[in-house]
Amino acid sequence: MAKTVAVIGAGMVGICAASFLQRDGHQVIVLDPGEPGEGTSFGNAGCLNGTSVVPMSMPGMIRNVPRWLMDPLGPLAIRWSYLPVIAPWLVRFLRAGTPERIEAQARALRALLGPTLDTLQPLVKAAGAEDLIHRAGHLAVYRSEETYAKDAYAWRLRRDNGVTLTELDADQLRQYEPALARDCIRGVLMEENGHTSNPHRLVQSLAAAVLRDGGKLQHARALGFRLDGPRLKAVRTDAGEIACDAAVVAAGAWSKPLAADLGDRVPLETERGYHVVIKDPEAMPRLPITDTDGKFVTTPMETGLRIAGTVELAGLEAAPNWRRARMLVEQGRRLLPGLKASYPEERLSLWMGHRPSLPDSLPCIGPARATPDVVYAFGHGHVGMAGSPMTGRLVADLVTGRKPAIDVTPFRAARFA
Repeated sequence: MAKTVAVIGAGMVGICAASFLQRDGHQVIVLDPGEPGEGTSFGNAGCLNGTSVVPMSMPGMIRNVPRWLMDPLGPLAIRWSYLPVIAPWLVRFLRAGTPERIEAQARALRALLGPTLDTLQPLVKAAGAEDLIHRAGHLAVYRSEETYAKDAYAWRLRRDNGVTLTELDADQLRQYEPALARDCIRGVLMEENGHTSNPHRLVQSLAAAVLRDGGKLQHARALGFRLDGPRLKAVRTDAGEIACDAAVVAAGAWSKPLAADLGDRVPLETERGYHVVIKDPEAMPRLPITDTDGKFVTTPMETGLRIAGTVELAGLEAAPNWRRARMLVEQGRRLLPGLKASYPEERLSLWMGHRPSLPDSLPCIGPARATPDVVYAFGHGHVGMAGSPMTGRLVADLVTGRKPAIDVTPFRAARFA
């Protein structure tokens, strides 16, 4: 039976959900105070990696934290005034890093992310945005054998979950990507991966297709829900109530109070990420490259070279620390020495966004506690772009009443009860 579905959030997750819901014959209303793709989806690294199965909390990570915090170019920063707020989340995060839990998280992530490109393809084709998707693979590089050895468990997790890896020595690495620094001595190529050369334009194109096919976009901020017993009647917004038969919570880092309104206490936090885009760069890699020492990614894009990464724990309200973005230029030059040491402001674009992160590195996908009419689709952390296509398909399965394409049990909000 066709339903009217309110999709809360016009980022990549929400728009993919709206697209798949339309394919099942449902009427969709996308609710967002901004325009499609202008939130967190705007500024990510653009990676569509089915290989991103390694959880963030891994054995031994805690030993690196003091060094990262002391390094002004390090991948982690904490606003100390926010530490009392985030401390319970950090405890959950560390507890998630046991071998047994890591193995289960990796299996769940592979099921969600492995089909990313194939699941996204029909949506991209229908939107006329195939030029934005590139199946060029993804390269991870190392500057020392010691660092590579420390990642042995992570690479085994990928292999155990069906990922094919090609190891490159220093000479092979240089032949594959001549722009790399000479101190990169080892690389690992994951050929199955892809990327988008403009995440913002990709979401805009998918959203335009949703509107073309009869969907609606309403600029409003969702505040909660009106239920009649276990049945959803409307989404409450700052512009009034939106009557609907079902709803999808895909509001990213702003999803926590909406879940709480439905009785689910979800430990959702924001890992603030930064990027810098260098326009007309002197060095441009052919594919996305992860610098494993600096924990950042360089991605070739339409608008220039995007260098994205870092984690800042400071909540939703703190002002951006633009030094976190500017330092990425220096980090990028270490990886790609053809870049300049500094650039005039007109050649740089800086951005900060909020990764919606859960402590076990798994998103929240599944029905709400209070009503099966509301489906959660948030908390994708570092894999939002890659996780969006299958998440959208799962949302449509659940709203329509089909057996989900993959097992959603690992992603249910009830795991935090």
